[in-house]
Amino acid sequence: MDSTTRALLGYISIPQLQALLEQGKVKPEDEVRTAMVRFRRRGAQYRVITMDTPLEELEAFFAGAATNGQKQDFAVITDDNRRFVLGVATVQDLEEFAKRRPA
Repeated sequence: MDSTTRALLGYISIPQLQALLEQGKVKPEDEVRTAMVRFRRRGAQYRVITMDTPLEELEAFFAGAATNGQKQDFAVITDDNRRFVLGVATVQDLEEFAKRRPA
């Protein structure tokens, strides 16, 4: 997150981080920004996921239906005004919730 604007800048992907370390492109003492996958700002339209988003829409988001066919590994959950990050949900989180939910 940007310390001034609180905008999301990117994320760390463990598989990518491991690959970068193995390739010598980053070192353990490097700053997070050197290994971070940056969010594209220009031309990208983001789907807002809030606490009120129906689970069906979240499932479609993960499957790529809401993102031009690109499957998503995680969703950043925000408030309605996108001012605060409330959490992160993964495909596995949704699957586990569905398994535990009474039919």
